[in-house]
Amino acid sequence: MAIEVSVVLPCLNESETVGICVRKARDTLQKLGIEGEIVVADNGSTDESVRIAESFGARVVIESRKGYGNAYRAGIEIARGHYIVIADSDDSYDLCDLARFIEPLRQGHEFVIGTRMHGQIEKGAMPWHHRYLGNPLLTGLLKWMFHSRVSDAHCGMRSFTRQAYDRMQLQTTGMEYASEMVIKAAELGLRTCEIPITLHRDGRSRPPHLRSFRDGWRHLRFMLLHSPTHLFLIPGLFLFILGFLALFLALAAPAQRFGLMLSQNGMVFGSLSTLLGYQVIVLGIFARIYAVTHEYRPLTGGLQRAFKLFNLERGLLVGALFFIAGFFISLIFFPRWNSTDLGLSNDIRPALFAATLILIGAQTIFSSFFLSILGIERRPPVSPVSR
Repeated sequence: MAIEVSVVLPCLNESETVGICVRKARDTLQKLGIEGEIVVADNGSTDESVRIAESFGARVVIESRKGYGNAYRAGIEIARGHYIVIADSDDSYDLCDLARFIEPLRQGHEFVIGTRMHGQIEKGAMPWHHRYLGNPLLTGLLKWMFHSRVSDAHCGMRSFTRQAYDRMQLQTTGMEYASEMVIKAAELGLRTCEIPITLHRDGRSRPPHLRSFRDGWRHLRFMLLHSPTHLFLIPGLFLFILGFLALFLALAAPAQRFGLMLSQNGMVFGSLSTLLGYQVIVLGIFARIYAVTHEYRPLTGGLQRAFKLFNLERGLLVGALFFIAGFFISLIFFPRWNSTDLGLSNDIRPALFAATLILIGAQTIFSSFFLSILGIERRPPVSPVSR
């Protein structure tokens, strides 16, 4: 018979609990009358975990590359089920509760995730700084940056269809794998269901593998690197707008106030802020195009419209207009600058404004060429046909 459900458990020195988890999953599948399997993805255990898992009837795959994500990818790769349920093998999640993670998939959902925040957390099952600081903060950032609706992005018990998993194309190797799955599900618009669950105290006598600050940083780093809008575009726009406002206000202000060259100082600040902001915006656009062309992020409708609106020729035209405007301002004021000693005591505001326009124009021209290179569609090589 075809396998309907695969339960995948990552394992690293879980000899105290992996047998319990396999037995619970096996007995639950039998009780529900589901044709299923239990896959244990061992990540280099030095204890009896592998032997115990096999003795309880699990299929074991050995993944030598370290990492939470590596273990899951190896286990899911060999799983044969149409539906896949994943959970930690430390007995903190109740594998007798499989039915609630399978039924929504049968009803048409593609991704199901548990939520401990809307369920129950046994005393001592989760450190206070995870429960009240780390998890709410990281989940909140993920919801804001990627428009996800889940309330517990790091819950370890989940289920999904094989087709949905193939579409997500998960790449990460460590603990950030949990965040990547939620992000990809949100970006792809997978039909998602959230289930309140109970988090139990794990059955291990040793410390957990999770390292709060190291793994928390890995989650945050992943979210920032995969959201050019929040890492580059928003800060860049803020700096650019602030700088341009400072440029115009300083250009219109009197040259001196209270004996100080405040307007020139404002021009210097405005020019630097404008150029820095523009550079950060361009980096964000580069990052977004790279992520799409290398299939790290899906091509959205907004980005498709942007491709049609902004092409190489229009970028060159805009860059040329900025460059020419700055150049003509320089020509107009050059006789005045040439006839005086251009020191700090003189008004150099037009020179700063012209230089800013010239640099923005040049940056736009060269960036347009580079964006066109990034946007070139990659095609598979054509195999020669023998006659």
